[in-house]
Amino acid sequence: MVRWLKHEGEPVKLGEAVVELETEKISYALESPAAGVLLKIIASETAEVPVGDPLGYIGQPGEAVPPS
Repeated sequence: MVRWLKHEGEPVKLGEAVVELETEKISYALESPAAGVLLKIIASETAEVPVGDPLGYIGQPGEAVPPS
């Protein structure tokens, strides 16, 4: 389960909590690996996402998002 703390287009800081993830054993906030803008949310809040799959893209304003 995923719960987004930011919306597409919002600025994020390095280390800022962007999304909360919940597994069978733990819930935790995933921090941004970079400063920039949340360009695209890939995983919806109801999605079950395999470990290692991308949840979203953070980049600079106007930056192209890699194709899905």
